[in-house]
Amino acid sequence: MATGDGRRATGDGRRAVLLAARSAVALYRLLDVAPVFAGDDRITRLFTLIPGSDFGVDVLSAIDTIGGRTLPWSEACDRSFDLVLTASPKGDLSLLQGRHVLLPHGAGFNKSIPDEGSADSASGLDPAYLLRVDTATPTALHALAHPDQLARLSSVAPQAARKAKVIGDPTLDRILASLPLRDRYRAALGTGHRKLLALVSTWGQESLLRRRPDLPARLATQLPYDEYQLALIVHPNERSRLGRYELAELLAPALDAGMILTDAHEEWASVLIAADALVTDHGSTALYYAAAQERPIVGVGRGGSELIPDSPMDVLLRQIPELGSADADALTEALEAYRPGTGRAAAQASFAHQGAALSRLRTELYALLGLSPPPFDAPARLLPPPAPATRAPAAFDVDAEITPEGIRIARRPFGTGTPGHHLAAEHGAVSEALTRSAGVLYQRPLPPSASPAPTDLPWSSGGWTRHTLSEYPGCHVAAIVRPSGPCLLDVRGDPQSYALQVEPHREGGRIAHLDPAVAVSAVHAWLIAHRARPAAPTGLTCLIGDRSFAVRLRPATDEETGQPL
Repeated sequence: MATGDGRRATGDGRRAVLLAARSAVALYRLLDVAPVFAGDDRITRLFTLIPGSDFGVDVLSAIDTIGGRTLPWSEACDRSFDLVLTASPKGDLSLLQGRHVLLPHGAGFNKSIPDEGSADSASGLDPAYLLRVDTATPTALHALAHPDQLARLSSVAPQAARKAKVIGDPTLDRILASLPLRDRYRAALGTGHRKLLALVSTWGQESLLRRRPDLPARLATQLPYDEYQLALIVHPNERSRLGRYELAELLAPALDAGMILTDAHEEWASVLIAADALVTDHGSTALYYAAAQERPIVGVGRGGSELIPDSPMDVLLRQIPELGSADADALTEALEAYRPGTGRAAAQASFAHQGAALSRLRTELYALLGLSPPPFDAPARLLPPPAPATRAPAAFDVDAEITPEGIRIARRPFGTGTPGHHLAAEHGAVSEALTRSAGVLYQRPLPPSASPAPTDLPWSSGGWTRHTLSEYPGCHVAAIVRPSGPCLLDVRGDPQSYALQVEPHREGGRIAHLDPAVAVSAVHAWLIAHRARPAAPTGLTCLIGDRSFAVRLRPATDEETGQPL
């Protein structure tokens, strides 16, 4: 209960702050704000799940993952708190005793939710919820991200606007602070020299996954694997609706092709930083991307009846190109049609005080607590590196074209389109049927065993390639591909083994490396085109997109053929 000076009793004189969430996305917004109290032993942080949401299923497990202390709803309603932090005005918030602070929930107020609250009201600015909460339990602070939001709030709910202040967006603060980690995030994802294309799907009937459910798989399977990497950011509400297993099964073709499905907490934001381009529906994630960096944004759909006219997302979608068909040519055309500066202008109408929101919020919250902030800063926490794809294709339909400039190679996951020039597969990573059908078989060095045998019997490199050509009559080229140093290659009908070395491509001070398995396919296509044994040493050029890689082919030494696999 309250003490005589207005503080809430915690039993030890500390101030109790309750972080109350009714959905996973609301919880994640609260966690972006929580560092304002970091290092302050006067503050106790507690969590509770506000019941009543269809999307609350993942909240408790998310709190458990971070190790937070959770109060059952009934206990939370029986206690008093110095502050109650929420990121949504919905739910029975009036049952929670304490000064209420309503924080930003996403990038602005861009959509209305059909059959919920007042007709045509923006979610988060609906007077049906704001006035109900404010009447029962007056809000001490309604934090907003931009002055335009304050103006909109004042027009629809003047009473609720009395305690509103423009603070900025703490989630954007984290993204902006983490921008220097872009290269680290791309390294964690295994992006390399590929273009990272991020797809964004909000939730609801107008979302990308509902309107174009085949788009992730079509892009993942039709874009050249060595030129593009695909990541999908799914709104936490959609994850809660489907469940992790069901979502993964629905996306299985795209995941099998190497698409990354980002985690709903933090990882989505680090992938935004790593991305080279964005494909978005009407969800507001695109505004975070536009605020953080000036890179192309392409739309899919216009949000239907959910999108609020003249909201920042509506303005953005009307100004950016729209993706039609899901193929490389259409994507390239849409990305090239993007006008630089378009995204930044929409973001400026969504976020004020960029980079200073957390500091401003800290000042406000400590004033409500009647405390002075600790004498050290509480900067926005850097985003952690994202996890790489959980699956990767190991068999490819390879398109090969001999040109005056070199051998152009485009690999796509096997079985997802028209068969290419040949099938290339990683031995030991695909089925027996695919192994016997492949014109090119390659093997990567095996990882060390966790429990090594007392004696070992590894293949030599040359022993494996010759055995493979003997075992699989359909195989024309067998190769050992290594991450560095020469690779070993044997060709059917040629007694000579060859060493293959791929030189990196240098551009603008950066160095791009090519998967040697791609070079093996280039050599295979060259051999078929010339129908002759290679003169040694031979120099070839492998073309991948707009990059060229020099490939050297020479006779292998005895040491190279005898190297253990």
